Amino acid sequence: MEQTRLADAARATRHMFIRDLVLNASIGVHKHEHDVSQRIRINLDLAILDDSGAKLSRPAVGHDDLARVVDYEAIVNRTRAIVAAGHVQLVETLAERLAASCLTDPRVVLVRVRVEKLDVFADAASAGVEIERRNC
Repeated sequence: MEQTRLADAARATRHMFIRDLVLNASIGVHKHEHDVSQRIRINLDLAILDDSGAKLSRPAVGHDDLARVVDYEAIVNRTRAIVAAGHVQLVETLAERLAASCLTDPRVVLVRVRVEKLDVFADAASAGVEIERRNC
């Protein structure tokens, strides 16, 4: 996945990501895709405002408190739960559900979600979709 810089010092944002999470999913429009799970790869990129939401010239350093950051373990656990929740026909639908889940935290101002089916074409590494959504 191409690295795009979402972190912004002027807005006191940081960039948090989950790379190459491979899961088995019940996904696809074809009948044979309803009967067996297939491997998908998920990448999530989140732009997160400083915990205060203030525009700081330099955010505080060294304050080691999980409550002030977006917990990537929680993001991964929710992602796994969404994928395991049941059959989805379109990778676009799955990507939208994952984006909506990430945006439930008001500190997340932007999320980019890539969902790839890994075993669709023998002569291609993957096929999928990438979306970007903002918190309004």
